[in-house]
Amino acid sequence: MQANKVFDMFELSQLALRHKQQGEKIVLCHGTFDLMHTGHIRYLQAAKKNGEKLFVTLTADEHVNKGPGRPVFNADLRAENLAALECVDYVAINNKETAVNVIRLLRPDFYVKGSDYKNTEDDVTGNIKREIEITEKFGGSVVFTDEIVFSSSKLLNDHFGVFPAQTRYFLTDFGKTNSCKDILSSLDQLAKLKVLVIGDAIIDQYHYVSPLGQTGKGNVLAVQYDNNEQFAGGSLAVANHVAQFAQNVTLLTALGDHDSHEDYVRAKLSPNVNPVFAYFKDAPTVTKRRFVDGDLAKLFEVYFFKDNPQIQDLDEVVLPWMKDHLSQFDVVIVADFGNGFINNKMIPVICEQAPFLAVNTQINSGNRGFHVINRYTRADYVSLNEPELRLAAHNRMDDLELVCQEVADKLGVSHFAVTRGTKGVVTYDAAAGQFHKVPALSSRVIDRIGAGDAFLSLSSLCLAGGISSQVAGFVGSVAAAMDVQIVCNREPIDPVGLKKYITTLLK
Repeated sequence: MQANKVFDMFELSQLALRHKQQGEKIVLCHGTFDLMHTGHIRYLQAAKKNGEKLFVTLTADEHVNKGPGRPVFNADLRAENLAALECVDYVAINNKETAVNVIRLLRPDFYVKGSDYKNTEDDVTGNIKREIEITEKFGGSVVFTDEIVFSSSKLLNDHFGVFPAQTRYFLTDFGKTNSCKDILSSLDQLAKLKVLVIGDAIIDQYHYVSPLGQTGKGNVLAVQYDNNEQFAGGSLAVANHVAQFAQNVTLLTALGDHDSHEDYVRAKLSPNVNPVFAYFKDAPTVTKRRFVDGDLAKLFEVYFFKDNPQIQDLDEVVLPWMKDHLSQFDVVIVADFGNGFINNKMIPVICEQAPFLAVNTQINSGNRGFHVINRYTRADYVSLNEPELRLAAHNRMDDLELVCQEVADKLGVSHFAVTRGTKGVVTYDAAAGQFHKVPALSSRVIDRIGAGDAFLSLSSLCLAGGISSQVAGFVGSVAAAMDVQIVCNREPIDPVGLKKYITTLLK
């Protein structure tokens, strides 16, 4: 019976032990198996020829990191499909990212992969190498089948409507002129960049509540408190994103002289981020407390900060440090949230001494109408959302590209990006006089907070590393698409996940 083929991992290990004791050879296959097709069936049939019992494990939904809309079928359905095949003896769902734990548990005589995995250098995750090593460590052999190969990702992209037609057309055209292999190779080269991130440190707090409805005496929403979570946001999040791709990252930011959260901030920064802290006078570290419901809808927001705070030892310590160090970096990324850290004394030093300068000036509730990119006299790359761009130009109505070109020319900017939410991104290469559009690349949105920071981080690194404006916009858009599926700044963009996402999109 098909249903009797599906077991949990412990039961699977006991079955493997029993068959080994009976002298039978154990064969293991592992994968996602999101869309069962002829290639999968022939692969599994070929694998079964290596032994008496074929065990198949599949990746649990939460660990399927193959891009938008994946997996299309949940783990139970994928297990059911596998169990329906005559050649498959046992099936289990593996709640890990790789098959290493399965191999260690089952110790198969043969671990079988398809021929498309034979060249381990093409594996962006490095997982195949680890699986081969653990298989051989326990006396097993790795076998690569030579059956017909289909790409599940390409079939899903082409026929399952993950994206609208406009996005599919973009990906097809983009892939014709931009090699996936070249893009991934270029991302690896970013590790050599020496990066400085300057900007406001923000503590993002989510207080999760359940709405109860209107109070009995007044037009007030009552909620029931559930729990809370805290995140390292602002320039802290940018530094963490950057640190996943560049080995040498320094962060210059300011914390409060009280309610500083310094221990938390240090603990949340990636190990390869070197923090340089300034301190405000009589002010806390900027904290934004959001009250959100179970669907992450924001009900109310409270700011803990001091308007126009003063920085301790600005002239004696902070400015001299900047003058001594800025020119030593390959790229300076300024995440200016307008909360008071980056002041009018710092900006001229940044503009004069940063070798490659990338800037974002963000509009938020604390600075709306007063904080624009025009504070900066020079930048190599500017990333703004559309309202931020139009506010800087005081131009609400003209064509977006015209407004973008006008602001870019005033600042002498080589590269410009305008993020537009669900409408995607427009990038401008001033030297070539060319605009490029990238549609939104996510089919699912959990939380938009932090997506702009992810875009700024990856696109800035790409441009500083000599990658074209078009590709930088694409890579930044992929990072943003991944980030909207992460709650606030719970975790930075993972390089392996980014590469897999790109690979899936361009198949």
